[in-house]
Amino acid sequence: MDHIPTAGHATPATKPRWYRQLYFWVLTAIVIGILVGWLAPATGIAMEPIGTTFVNAMKMLIGPIVFLTIVGGIASVADLKKVGMTGLKALTYFQIGTICALAFGLVAINVFRLGEGVNADPGAIKTSDAAAKLIDAGQHQEWWEFITHIIPTSVVQPFVAGDILQIIFIAVVFGIALNAMGKVGAPVLDGVQRLTGVMFKILSFIMKAAPLGAFGAMAFAVGKYGVSSLTSMGGLIALFYATSILFVVVVLGSVMAFLKLNIFTMIRHLKEEYMLILGTSTAEPALPGLMRKLEHAGVKKETVGLVVPTGYSFNLDGAAIYLSLAALYIAQATNTHLTLGQQLGLLAVMLLTSKGAAGVAGGGFIALTATLATIGTIPAAGIMLIFGIDKFMSECRALVNFTGNAVATLFIAWWDRTLDADCVRRVFAGEAVEPMPSEDPAHADDVAAIDDDLVRYGHHSPNHYDSAAPAPQHLADVDPAQSAEARPAYSEKA
Repeated sequence: MDHIPTAGHATPATKPRWYRQLYFWVLTAIVIGILVGWLAPATGIAMEPIGTTFVNAMKMLIGPIVFLTIVGGIASVADLKKVGMTGLKALTYFQIGTICALAFGLVAINVFRLGEGVNADPGAIKTSDAAAKLIDAGQHQEWWEFITHIIPTSVVQPFVAGDILQIIFIAVVFGIALNAMGKVGAPVLDGVQRLTGVMFKILSFIMKAAPLGAFGAMAFAVGKYGVSSLTSMGGLIALFYATSILFVVVVLGSVMAFLKLNIFTMIRHLKEEYMLILGTSTAEPALPGLMRKLEHAGVKKETVGLVVPTGYSFNLDGAAIYLSLAALYIAQATNTHLTLGQQLGLLAVMLLTSKGAAGVAGGGFIALTATLATIGTIPAAGIMLIFGIDKFMSECRALVNFTGNAVATLFIAWWDRTLDADCVRRVFAGEAVEPMPSEDPAHADDVAAIDDDLVRYGHHSPNHYDSAAPAPQHLADVDPAQSAEARPAYSEKA
């Protein structure tokens, strides 16, 4: 992955040639994986462990990275009210974006009505064992459960299960408490900054295996499901992809235009992350890369650390398009007539159920089943009509979700009046941008100085603090103009 210039370098690192960049090898691996799965299905299916191992290795880091970046961002700011306002603005934007995405799906399927003529009998639809488990999970999920699910039963369990929403909750509470501790919490904040750097260094090691992971995941998908599903349900797949592309260009593109930015240059700047999502069919492995690149573009660390992880649970534009389009397709295919009022009611329920299964395996199907079970008018067994092609739509869902979160973070930064649009524009265009003053990471040369600061605080004990000694400049409550909110959580030396 391309290295990011840091404050310790006078000139940016030389950009590698195209054939040495990560996205090229990931794209090559995807093509090879498709060919292997198509020409030798048994071999493609046997490649599953390669893909799942890489995804699991990436997911292993998601929880700690989300926790550390949120804690570091909140604990570093001088005014906690700004954090709260940023969170409220983000949730407001997420809901508006979800409504727009759901509406796009409803309009598309009402215009083209691909389900008409299928005449499927819900009572005669056979449910596979794999689908039956997802249907059961969705039917037993209440619309309000995502609210109560936010609070975990233990501190460790969310990290073990990889529940991003619960990790965000713990991180916010921990960050607020650490911020309230003031000078006493300084050693802990320094530890958070150092640990974040370690986690991103581990990430850089794992990312070297991204082409192998993409190859294994794609070979398995094509070998397992074949291309017959693509041809038999090609119309619905094409409509979903076309609707998603239109949403990205029109809705998200309009938001970017409002910010005086170009969505296509942003997509090009994030090409490595897009290739990773395309190969693994999930947006989670691309989360750290998105955070890293947005910070480098000039978005404040606390904004990125709060909005991006939260968006992975609350801002699922691609999943919203899929839910509305799939639900109406099943209704049409089973000859279930829905009035306009019923469709609007369906949209209201989806606003909640679309967030209930975020980050869960088979989450799209669980959310769809929960929606159908809540409405009660569309037979839940009808999801078997699209079960075979769900895998081929998961890539698009993840890509749109990822794009939506990138745009959301930029918009919230603008709303907070902290977005340097000119800097973002130049970074997205690939121009050589000098490191910003806020990019002052703790390199190895700075460790001794930091350790001296820790000694002044008497190793976490407020009773040993030397009030006569000058306070370190990286504390937010000492000098807001030079607060630690300006320090990024990590860096990569060229």
